[in-house]
Amino acid sequence: MNYLEALSRRYSVKKFNKEIIPQETLHNILESGKLSASSLGLQPYKILIVESEEMKQKLIPAFYNPSQISTCSHLIVIVSKKTIDENYIRGYFNHISEVRDIPLEQLDLFKKSINQHITQKKNEEVFNWAEKQSYIVLANLMYAAAIENIDTCPMEGFREDLIENILGLNPDIEKVTVTLAMGYRSEEDLFQHMKKVRKPNEKLFKFI
Repeated sequence: MNYLEALSRRYSVKKFNKEIIPQETLHNILESGKLSASSLGLQPYKILIVESEEMKQKLIPAFYNPSQISTCSHLIVIVSKKTIDENYIRGYFNHISEVRDIPLEQLDLFKKSINQHITQKKNEEVFNWAEKQSYIVLANLMYAAAIENIDTCPMEGFREDLIENILGLNPDIEKVTVTLAMGYRSEEDLFQHMKKVRKPNEKLFKFI
């Protein structure tokens, strides 16, 4: 299946058939999230993978439309950072130094520029920026899943406080941005038979 066929087949599944995604396929999809473009390379988010049936059942009350959660194979929860501190940036550059085998001293100018860029922002600005990065991850996960013939449904309709409490998140430093249910569409989901509706090219694209 080429990428246009995969994206044409993709839709926001309302009900899955409870079949479990193979581990290798899941790994490939998650790697696409790991490889997502990220401003400054900071990846100001983390990706939680809910796979146990017990945890999915606990999360059902947190969603306004629970049918996807109760039937999906895996639930992805993307959590954005509310703040970026010096420790986080220091860890980032230590990792660069290790992976690329570069002395930390050679990264000083880059590190100073990032520190200056981040410290000039208010916490609200940092979080808004982090959320935008999280949606890039979401898009890559959905695209990779479509290529792997895995169905998905992105969801924002949830109670943040319940999810944060159930998953043990710290609301002072992080926040759930968006979730993604993954699995295989159920034959009972009638939406799969509906034609995809998108703007016509003349209303969507403008060549300048």
